Amino acid sequence: MHDRTKAPLACDFLHLRLRSPLVLASGIIGTSPTLLARAARSGAGMVTAKSCGPTPRAGHPNPVALDWGGGLINAIGLTNPGAEHEAALLAEAKRLLEPLGVPLVASIFAGTVAEFGQVAAVVAQAQPDLIEVNISCPNVGDEFGTPFAGLPESAAAVTDAVRRALASLPQPPPVSVKLAPNVPDIARIARAVAEAGADAITAVNTMPGMVIDAEAARPVLANRVGGISGPALKPVALRAVYEIAQAVDLPIIGTGGVLTGVDAAEMLMAGATVVGVGSAVWYRGVEAFAQINAELQQFMAAQGYGSVAELRGLALPPAARERRCAHV
Repeated sequence: MHDRTKAPLACDFLHLRLRSPLVLASGIIGTSPTLLARAARSGAGMVTAKSCGPTPRAGHPNPVALDWGGGLINAIGLTNPGAEHEAALLAEAKRLLEPLGVPLVASIFAGTVAEFGQVAAVVAQAQPDLIEVNISCPNVGDEFGTPFAGLPESAAAVTDAVRRALASLPQPPPVSVKLAPNVPDIARIARAVAEAGADAITAVNTMPGMVIDAEAARPVLANRVGGISGPALKPVALRAVYEIAQAVDLPIIGTGGVLTGVDAAEMLMAGATVVGVGSAVWYRGVEAFAQINAELQQFMAAQGYGSVAELRGLALPPAARERRCAHV
């Protein structure tokens, strides 16, 4: 039988061997175990569940998302069933994903530093392969205040709280901290979460924006402000990953505007270890994973690359690339 872990797109992320560098991003169809499994069967190398918090949230009223021409904008509002129910869903997803050889990522958010630790401890019961700590959602600021990703001190405090909450477990899952693009110095925040115990970094979340209906003379989204994703976010995400890759030696899930195989190659060249895919599912359907995989493999063959590892960090300064290759 063909070993998919030795195919050209197979790659390493932390302790995991992935069949593809593509990771289903949080919030995109990851709302149920069957949908997570569908993304896995479609070609995702790792899948991320939708973010969950301490208690159930209904999210924002419609309209919550639209294609504005240059990309997508959404203000879903972190709709979720709460950590306890989410842990049960994650356990079922884990059962469906294990035969497929696809790791599961749990995503969490909270309103206080202490709550982050509490939510992490609850979802860890499902034994996810990674916990992604969402400290950077841009469309719930009125409720939670400034995102924790806005300052190195608050980002580090959340990271430390999650690590402490997981420390007593026999096999604590590794932690990736999801950073925001709209900060003055993302490299400084990346260093802060690395020093606080993060195992990886997810970069980046969506960028706050607004779309106005000129005829109605009011914002389109019910929440007024939403997160920009899709093509408009890609240059911002590439810049963020490029800066983070030079600041820390942690693995990076590079996320933002990846719609094609060439987009994925660019993200890897910027310093990403693996590549998050979200908006592509909106544009291309869940088949986006298979399509991007095929396009990436075609690009690699045409350019003479034999593995994903050969692409990583190619756009970085030589010294930075050599250091990352030695550690990541």
